[in-house]
Amino acid sequence: MPGRMVRSCVQTALKAVNSVVGLAGMAVILYALWMLRAWYREVAQLDQHHPVPWFIYAFLGLGIFLCLLTCSGHIAAETANGHCLSCYMIIVFVLIILEGAITVDVFLNTNWEEDFPPDPSGKFDEFKVFVRSNFEICEWVGLSVVAAQVLSIILGMVLRTLGPDRETDYDSDDDTTVPARLPLLRNQSQHGPDYAEPNTSRRSDSWKLRILDNVNN
Repeated sequence: MPGRMVRSCVQTALKAVNSVVGLAGMAVILYALWMLRAWYREVAQLDQHHPVPWFIYAFLGLGIFLCLLTCSGHIAAETANGHCLSCYMIIVFVLIILEGAITVDVFLNTNWEEDFPPDPSGKFDEFKVFVRSNFEICEWVGLSVVAAQVLSIILGMVLRTLGPDRETDYDSDDDTTVPARLPLLRNQSQHGPDYAEPNTSRRSDSWKLRILDNVNN
């Protein structure tokens, strides 16, 4: 019973921490859709055809990836399956490494903008201005998301160590098999080992009567 309670608490904590990553993914998707709508408005005003910039596609893909990762994390937390948890933790670990590499490149490389392709829409420049003007808020949001990812890995390791809840399966098996066996046990305990069915006693009596009639005749 205590093990089941600990497992339930870890599952709930993993789902809650994983939801933070999902909220970040939904926010990124909404921002990408807003940029996409503004881009199409600008193209419609200019009456020209331009391909959608890479920056908008990158943000949209990142948001969808975070949402899918959140769904897989909820499934892994609910089932407590070792393979699902391992795959989930590996993906989150690789994502943290990529985020760390990009952060180090931005802070240590003065020409980090040259590592990205040019953005004709100017949305990339607008995003940089927004981050610089709201640096503290963006910093806290980024740290919160990274902390949620690290906690999800730790909780996933704990849940993988605990394993799935197998006691419920045993309880369900006992509930289905015991009632089916109870009537047989009760009949045996009530009638005893020498008990004979009524049908068999009637048949034996009829055979005895026939044999006596044949002898008398």
